[in-house]
Amino acid sequence: MNLPTPAGPRPRSGLQVRLTLVYGGLFLLAGVLLLAVTYLLVRAQLGGRKVLMTVTGGPMNADVVRRQAEEQSDMLRDAATTSLLTQGAIALVVVGALAIGLGWLVAGRMLAPLRLVTATARRIAAAPAADQGLHERIALRGPDDEVKELADTFDIMLERLDHSFDGQRRFVANASHELRTPLTLNRALVELAMHRKSASPDVKQLGENLLQINDRHERLISGLLLLARTEHEIANRALVDLADVVTHVVAQTAWEAEKAKVTVYETTGPAPTAGDAMLLERLVQNLVENGIRYNVDDGGGWVRVVSRAGQPGYVEVEVSNSGPVVPPYEVPVLFEPFRRLGAKRTVTGESAGLGLSIVRSVARAHGGAIKAHPREGGGLVVTAVLPRAPWT
Repeated sequence: MNLPTPAGPRPRSGLQVRLTLVYGGLFLLAGVLLLAVTYLLVRAQLGGRKVLMTVTGGPMNADVVRRQAEEQSDMLRDAATTSLLTQGAIALVVVGALAIGLGWLVAGRMLAPLRLVTATARRIAAAPAADQGLHERIALRGPDDEVKELADTFDIMLERLDHSFDGQRRFVANASHELRTPLTLNRALVELAMHRKSASPDVKQLGENLLQINDRHERLISGLLLLARTEHEIANRALVDLADVVTHVVAQTAWEAEKAKVTVYETTGPAPTAGDAMLLERLVQNLVENGIRYNVDDGGGWVRVVSRAGQPGYVEVEVSNSGPVVPPYEVPVLFEPFRRLGAKRTVTGESAGLGLSIVRSVARAHGGAIKAHPREGGGLVVTAVLPRAPWT
């Protein structure tokens, strides 16, 4: 997965160049045709006129007079046509250049609304999450023409998409909140039944099973709530060093790693970023827990967690582990909700199937990205790339 980069402005529109060339070419063609017609008309007028000569100083031969008259007529005609062509061509070039410049400005002004549509679409496409930026509108002002109709249609589409995503987020949040109440009540009733003095061993065993199921559902709902929350970009950010987060998470998950007979190695380097500390902790925790749970079961499994500076302007947390071989084409599927390697949509007692989905959503909400690839020999290498804190 590539890092999200702001979409910069592209070179001047090729459409504007083509419109200018077509406009200028048509103007020059019309000018050349006009000049040619004028040349032919002037030449025809000059060719049909007689030249009057006044002869003084005595009688002259008629042939000489006629020849001199024809020579002067040819000279006059050539001078007139040459002057017409020269001055007409100069005027045509000057006016053509002005027409091309004016055509460039007019075409640019007419295409400005289309550039506004393109810029808005590019900003929305560059948003970290699919639903971010949908609140933007073009709100084009101007005559009610085809371009304004296009902009208004685009705004209507954005509004419908925004309402659709917003309704989806509200539904997930409301449904998760509503489901928490009966689950809490169920837990209280089961625990009350288990702790009665008259409870038989069968009742206690049944209660343990019900509590496990209830706990699994609570984790699922918590994951859905967190997933819905991370769909929004983080507004209030604080300085967080991912090295401290890694150290804290490794200490927290030590008991689970020991139970699974997996060794966790940590290498912490300064990795300051800006964001929500709780969400960033959940990102690292999900990656580490995923590496522990999906590992080899022969007692030789390991997980390595590294925090470091990445590319200029970015910091990274990399989590790699031993484990089963992961086909490269399966890697994108692992980041979809309720998906696991070699299975479709599943929810087990160990996890709700939202861990890597939450990791990706948290990274995107912080303006970052997730990169993953299979490790040679088995296991997975997952790297969370986040923007470096600007004030460090």
